[in-house]
Amino acid sequence: MEKLTLNDLLAKVAEYNIENLEIVKKAYYYAEELHRGQKRQSGEDYIVHPLNVAYILAEMYADKDTICAALLHDTLEDTEITKEQIAKDFNETVSYLVDGVTKISRMNFSTKEEQNMANTRKIITSMRNDIRIIIIKLADRLHNMRTLQYKSEDKQKENSQETLLLYVRLADRIGLHVLKRELEDLSLQYINNDEYNRIKEMRLKVAEDSKECIQEMLGTINDLLNNQNIPHEEMVRIKNIYGIYKKIQRGYRLTEIHDLLSLKVIVDNINDCYPTLRWIHWKYKPINRKFKDYISVCKPNGYQSLHTTIFGEDGRLVQTQIRTPQMNQVASYGLAANWGDYPENANLVMQQEWKTNDPFYDSLVEIDSQYANDKEFVDQVYRELLGDRISVYTQTGKLELPKGATPIDVAYNIHTEVGNNMVGAIINGKEAEIGKQLKQNDNVRIITDDTSIGPNASWLTQTATTKAKRKIKEAIRI
Repeated sequence: MEKLTLNDLLAKVAEYNIENLEIVKKAYYYAEELHRGQKRQSGEDYIVHPLNVAYILAEMYADKDTICAALLHDTLEDTEITKEQIAKDFNETVSYLVDGVTKISRMNFSTKEEQNMANTRKIITSMRNDIRIIIIKLADRLHNMRTLQYKSEDKQKENSQETLLLYVRLADRIGLHVLKRELEDLSLQYINNDEYNRIKEMRLKVAEDSKECIQEMLGTINDLLNNQNIPHEEMVRIKNIYGIYKKIQRGYRLTEIHDLLSLKVIVDNINDCYPTLRWIHWKYKPINRKFKDYISVCKPNGYQSLHTTIFGEDGRLVQTQIRTPQMNQVASYGLAANWGDYPENANLVMQQEWKTNDPFYDSLVEIDSQYANDKEFVDQVYRELLGDRISVYTQTGKLELPKGATPIDVAYNIHTEVGNNMVGAIINGKEAEIGKQLKQNDNVRIITDDTSIGPNASWLTQTATTKAKRKIKEAIRI
C-alpha cells in the first residue's frame, strides 16, 4: 500500500467540503510540528498515524472539527501543548474532542489496572456528550490494528483482545459496521492466525464455488424488478472472516450459516422495498423463520433493512437484504452516516438520534451515576450494555435488555409503579416466577396489584439492570 500523504487527505475532504481545506491543512502542519522527531515503531514519522486516522474519518465525510481533532488527537498526550492552546489556535470544540480521546496520565494512579479502568470509563462516558469522540477512538484503533505487525507478539494479542472486548462492541453499538468487521478480522488474525487463515481459504472457496449461482440470481432478480419498473442496484457480500469464525465456534457447519452469502438489493425508496420482497419470494422459496423486518422496527443503532433467507438456484442458502440507498449508508456507518446526510449540523443530529432511539444512552447515564468505582463501572457496562443482549415483547412494545434479565427488569423498565406493584408475570402465555431469566423473543406480561407489599431485598439478586436495582433500593430504603 502506498504511503498516505497530506494531498490524499485534502483530496478526500474536497470530495464533500472544499471550504474546509485550509483549516485541515493548518491542523496537519500544526500536528507535524508538534510531533517532529517522534517516530512510530515502524520507523515512520509519527505524523503518519494521525494523518491515517483523519483519512479514515474523511472517508465517512467527517466534519472539519472531527478531522482537525483526529490530526491533533495525540498531541496532548505526547507533546507539551495544552488544551487551552488548542482551543485558542482552533476552537473549543476541537480542543474538547482532542481532550476526550486523550488518555489519563499514569501518574494519577498507583497501578496500571487502575489507569486502564479509568481510561475505559472515560472512553465510554464520552459518548454521553459527543459521539464523535468514540468515532475518533475507533478510527485511531483501526489504524493501530492495521499496523500491529510492528508490536511484540504479546502486545499484538493484548491489543487484539481489547479490540474485540471493547472497540468492536462500541462500533456495533453505534452501527459503524464497516470498521467493526475490519477490527474483528484484524483481531482474529493476531489471536488465532491458523484459524484465521483456514477460514480465509474457506471463504475464498465459497466465493469461487458460488460465483455461477450468484450471477444467475443477480440476473433473475434484475429481470424481475425491471419487468415491474422498480429501479434498483444489486451487490454481493460474503460474511467476514470473524463472523464465520463465531458461527463455527457455536457448532455451525459452513453450509448452515444462512447469511454466509448475502445479496443486497438497493431500491430508490421505501415504497419499493416490500414489492421487491414479494417478487423475490415469488421466485425463490424463503425460510419464514429467517425473515426480519428491520424497516418497521429498526435496530437501536438506526439500522433498517428487510432480511429474508432464500434457497438459491442450486439450493444454496442466500440471505437477501432489501433497502434504500440511505438505509445502506446507515448499515455501513451507523450514526456516522449523518455526516453525509446533514453536513451542517450532523453532530447535533447524531447525538439526538442516539439519545432518543438507543436505550444504551439512558442505561449508561444510570450506571455512571450508581458506580463511583471505575472497575465496578466498567464491569457493569460490560455486563449490561456490551455483553449479550436479548429482545423481549411487552404490553408497551419491544424492549432490549441484557442477557440474564428477568420480568422484574421488564417491570421497572416500563414504569416505577409497575415494578413496585408487581405480583407476578406471564411469559409466553404461562405464569412464571418474577425472577425467571428471559430468553430471546419472549413475550412478557407483568401482573400488578395496587395492594401488594412491594419489592424486597431478594429482588436485587434477580435483576440484571442498574435501573431496576436502584428503584428496588429506593422502594425498600436501602
